[in-house]
Amino acid sequence: MVGHYDENLLSDMLPLYYTKYFPQNIFCRWLCCGCSPQPLSNRELSFTLADDVYLRYLSISDQKELQTLFQKKCPHKLDIGAVYNTKPSIARHDSVVLARELVFDIDLTDYDEVRTCCKEAKVCEKCWKFMVIACEIIDKALKDDFGFQNILWVFSGRRGIHCWVSDYEARVLDSPGRGAVADYLCLIMGGDNQNKKVNLGNDNLHTSIRRALDIIDKYFEEILQDQEFFSTNDGLKAFLKQIPDDNLRSQTEKKLEKLPESSLERWRNFISLYETYCRENGFAVRKIKYLVEEIKVQYCYPRLDVNVTKGFNHLLKSPFSIHPKTGKVSVVFKPTNARKMKLSDVPTIQSLLDDSTADSTEHQNNMKTSVKIFQEVVFSLEKAEAMRRKADANMSLEF
Repeated sequence: MVGHYDENLLSDMLPLYYTKYFPQNIFCRWLCCGCSPQPLSNRELSFTLADDVYLRYLSISDQKELQTLFQKKCPHKLDIGAVYNTKPSIARHDSVVLARELVFDIDLTDYDEVRTCCKEAKVCEKCWKFMVIACEIIDKALKDDFGFQNILWVFSGRRGIHCWVSDYEARVLDSPGRGAVADYLCLIMGGDNQNKKVNLGNDNLHTSIRRALDIIDKYFEEILQDQEFFSTNDGLKAFLKQIPDDNLRSQTEKKLEKLPESSLERWRNFISLYETYCRENGFAVRKIKYLVEEIKVQYCYPRLDVNVTKGFNHLLKSPFSIHPKTGKVSVVFKPTNARKMKLSDVPTIQSLLDDSTADSTEHQNNMKTSVKIFQEVVFSLEKAEAMRRKADANMSLEF
């Protein structure tokens, strides 16, 4: 196993990983809370085996059954589905979905229209900052605006992050309710052919939008320097198309084309030009009142896969699953630590099982830290569930 990760060796490594490193006990406790008041056996699990053999509608009753399945099937990928009114394997066509965590899936491929450092499956420390912003904005909104507390953040293993909201109120939301939450968090609208995808109107900005902009502002100039959004002709043209006022767009184009290609310098000159233009053209201000904010949002605000959040049938990769292509563990992390998180620090199955690799000790410690964070989330969820059941019992007694 010495050397770089080899996908061909995954089948040999996984049995040992599932036995030694996968936190089976705390994982089952998390699933139990997410199923409550239904039994664990009503939760759907899905395995992707070697050669892309796909198994759905699996279920377990306890940790022992999970361990047996792991050793028997050796899944290359583990996905989690909804909670049904019966075991999903028994009546998959007639079963009814009763609950599912409120989930969010954010993938860096959805940033390909703005990120310049990488494309498609490639990810680097520069574009990871988009994930940092997304994590901070969504976590804050879920807690402050919706009152959710039991939130789990997981690195996908390659190019994105997943968010699981396990509060009871979130788990039992119907599809329209999930859609309403997703729509509330979406500010970027429109397809590939739409140039300006953000319109914040001309009324006072909602508190949640101002809060999101405060988070974006912490990173915006840094990302400008990393991504150089406006340094190329194509990048500059895309930027100019976001300016709805013809005169301001024309003035901006003339000004910026004469400047060096530095996106930061071009941005700062645009801000100066915009402020002057607004002072001198009061009649136009209403139309472009929040133009600067709209541009920041279009480049940096989270891009959510809304269908994942709205639907119940979409499976989502389990925490601590191994990504087959990278060998990286889908580690749990704290949203407050997202900024410090480096992709090179994420444990791989190779580094965990092979003590001779350079990163082995550090990655094993990082794995322990991730499991500890997972435990903290599960303990908090168990406490919340106990309080909820007690409150429900007291209400029943009153009747």
